[in-house]
Amino acid sequence: MTTPAIHLHDVQRFYPRADETVHALDGVTLRIPAALTVAITGPSGSGKSTLLSLTAGLDPATGGRIEVFGQDITAMNEDQRADFRRENIGFVFQNYHLLPTLTVWENVMIPLVPIVADELELKARALQWIERVGLEKRINHLPGELSGGEQQRVGLARALIGEPTLILADEPTGNLDSGNAGSILDLLFELTSGGHRSVVLSTHDLSVADRCEHHVRLEAGKVVSSTLGEI
Repeated sequence: MTTPAIHLHDVQRFYPRADETVHALDGVTLRIPAALTVAITGPSGSGKSTLLSLTAGLDPATGGRIEVFGQDITAMNEDQRADFRRENIGFVFQNYHLLPTLTVWENVMIPLVPIVADELELKARALQWIERVGLEKRINHLPGELSGGEQQRVGLARALIGEPTLILADEPTGNLDSGNAGSILDLLFELTSGGHRSVVLSTHDLSVADRCEHHVRLEAGKVVSSTLGEI
C-alpha cells in the first residue's frame, strides 16, 4: 500500500480551562492519500485549525499518533519537527502571519534562511516565487502597504518557496472578499498542480470545499463524514 501523505491514529488534543477541558480533537483517525486535494470542513470550533496545526507539528497532540509521509511527527522533538516541516510542509495562514517590519522579498525568503547560505541564491529563489504570484512590482513593500489579497499571495509564495510536497492551508480565503478569494484559490491550485503535491485546506465555505477532490467534515472534534472512505 502506498504511503499516505497524512495518517492520523486516534489523535486527541485537549485544552484545559478553568472550569472545563476543551476537546478540540477527540479521537480522530484519518488517512489522506498522497497527491490529492482535500477540504476539511465543519462549523467554527469543530477542530479544523487544530487538525492542520497538529499535522504541521506546530502544536503537540495530547494523544495518538500523526504520520506525515510515513514519519511519526509525534515522536519528534520540537527541533526535529521544525526541520521536518521546513523540508516537507508549506503552511498558509488565514491571517497571513507576515512579519510587519520585513518587505515582501524578506518575508518570502524566511523559510530558506536557515538552509541557504548564499544570499544571491536566496534572493533569486524568492524573486522567482514572488513573480509567480504576480507581486514583482510590490517586492520592496511592507505588509501594511498591501491589500489582504496581496498579503495572502505573499503567504502562498512563502509556503511554496521550499518546494514542499504537502501544503496545509488554514482558512486561506477566510479574510478575503469573494473576488480575492477566488483568485487566491485559482493561484493555489495552479501552483500546486502537476500531481505530486498534496493540498489539505480547512474552510467553513462549501463553495471553497467544492474546489477540492475530497471532503472531510468535523464536528465537535470528531470526523463525522469523509469521502475518503473511512471514518
